[in-house]
Amino acid sequence: MDHDIRTLTARLLAQRWLPRNDRLVRRALVDESFRLELDRRLAEVGMQLLDNPYAAHVGVALQPDMAEPVFGAGREYAASNLGLGRDEIALLVVIWSLIVLPKRERQVTRREVVDDGQADMFGGDKPVAHGDSVSGSLSEASLLADFGPRLGGKTKMGIALGKLSRLGFIERRNGVIGEGPLLDVALDYRVMADRIIHGTLGEVLAAAGHTLPQANAADAAADEENEGDEGNA
Repeated sequence: MDHDIRTLTARLLAQRWLPRNDRLVRRALVDESFRLELDRRLAEVGMQLLDNPYAAHVGVALQPDMAEPVFGAGREYAASNLGLGRDEIALLVVIWSLIVLPKRERQVTRREVVDDGQADMFGGDKPVAHGDSVSGSLSEASLLADFGPRLGGKTKMGIALGKLSRLGFIERRNGVIGEGPLLDVALDYRVMADRIIHGTLGEVLAAAGHTLPQANAADAAADEENEGDEGNA
């Protein structure tokens, strides 16, 4: 086990993220003793595993109490420890909202992109899906048309998209933006969803013609689980 732990720890630290279907990642997700040892070794260097069952990847991040000693309290850190400016962070949140929010709703209701709007009476029996079947994409041209004036225009947005791509938040192919390995791992759905859906950004997105879920999909999933437990009682 020691060799596998060392290998996985080193790969996570070197690569920052790994797919959930990786052999050693799968072991960490199902083998409790293996996971505990992985967590211990990461903690020794101030890191933690980022594991979201709805995300196709896992990643690593600093433990909360290490952010200050590592990054300090400079102005750059106050905005982002990845060197992102305000407009770039705003663009990241917009992209997250347009890709991850509807994706999570599909995952919770066990629908796929091609099935949007159609109910599946057997959906609850399906495993959580990942990848292109549930994660939609955005046109760069449409994104620029809808949000360019608010986010610095074409040149600034182009630079920002390049930076988000290099950091692993998005993937760009022929003018189309897709989900990158960190988009659904590094940003906390439970913290952000309600703030966006019921906040000012939700209104901005709706005004631009983007339909968002009406409710937090995580809450809906919890309600369904509670109803199922009551029915089995």
